[in-house]
Amino acid sequence: MPNPGSKTRAVHGGERPNPITGASAPDLVMSTTFAMDEPAGFSINAFEGEVPYIYTRWGNPTIKMLEGKLAALEGAEDCVAFGSGMAATSALLLASLKAGDHLVISDVNYPGTAELVRDTLANYRIRSTAVDTSDLGAVESAITPATRMIWIETPANPILRLTDIAAVSEIAKRHDLTLAVDSTFATPIATRPIELGADYVVHSLTKYIGGHGDALGGAVLGSRDHIEPLRTHALVYFGGVLSPFNAWLIARGAATLPIRMQAHEEGARLVAAFLEDHPAVKRVNYPGLESHPQHELAVRQMANCSGMLSFQVDDGAVVAKRMAESLEVIHFAVSLGHHRSLIYWIDTDDMLATSFKLTGTQAARYREFAGEGLFRLSVGLEDATDICADLDRVL
Repeated sequence: MPNPGSKTRAVHGGERPNPITGASAPDLVMSTTFAMDEPAGFSINAFEGEVPYIYTRWGNPTIKMLEGKLAALEGAEDCVAFGSGMAATSALLLASLKAGDHLVISDVNYPGTAELVRDTLANYRIRSTAVDTSDLGAVESAITPATRMIWIETPANPILRLTDIAAVSEIAKRHDLTLAVDSTFATPIATRPIELGADYVVHSLTKYIGGHGDALGGAVLGSRDHIEPLRTHALVYFGGVLSPFNAWLIARGAATLPIRMQAHEEGARLVAAFLEDHPAVKRVNYPGLESHPQHELAVRQMANCSGMLSFQVDDGAVVAKRMAESLEVIHFAVSLGHHRSLIYWIDTDDMLATSFKLTGTQAARYREFAGEGLFRLSVGLEDATDICADLDRVL
């Protein structure tokens, strides 16, 4: 088909019936090694073009099936899967940057990414500047002659701040830089950054794409020219390989991603509206609400506002303890994007002191969204009325 819909791509992308057995469902190939018809080189560098199946660290049929499905969903030429979202992130950054290079990165993003960039990359003499990437002037001003990449996350974890991908892409192209977008919160159902000018898209497959909280995984997507070096260098030598079993589980979850995201958004809109009207709640951050300061951008850039929201209350730490003890439907737990609802307390002073280390204007802008702390809520697939009742009891 020249232009299949997202549901069709989710079900059939990367798959075909087994040509020998006729099995309709994709095979799970757990073998770490593969019998060969003839001798071949012992290094991946001995091959030109597509590498045959030799060793699962180099490639595996089940993982390749998942990569094809993700590429179809994202509208990308190619995809390489990794053992976790952080494995995908570190592979892309370490394979793309070298000593003396400079990175412009969002000042609010997944804490693991923030800490990797600030602490680990600095050890390799890769410098970085963290800016509010919703401020296009700040992005442009941060670029130096040594800058090689801009990294954004939209919506940003945990405050749900958005970045205009197309506008940042124009800046990147003007300065001959690559643009990487962590689109984990959005998923390809909401936003396809490559269509908006991004060079790389990063996903933690552990979250919405897997969808069931039972398999770690990550992926980087882009053009074949951009992805092939990650496959033949970063994957092979850094070793952040995805388990074939996890690939099979994630692919099974990805097949229902479009209908799950529709349900996640429907539930999140109802829960966000309930919280916005609740007397104990001071502020709700959800791109699907008109009260979100970037709602217009959300309408323009996101076909689905996802199931992630955050909110502020008074005495958040006290409420968090009550939640951990008393919630019945929602799990008080980290992570997100699962079929069950998850909530967690994120203290602002802790985040500013450990993960983000923001000061001055940047810290103040973070506090606009987060106050003294916020609850990050991943709205699952339960009945929204039950989620709201569970929250109402503890609020």
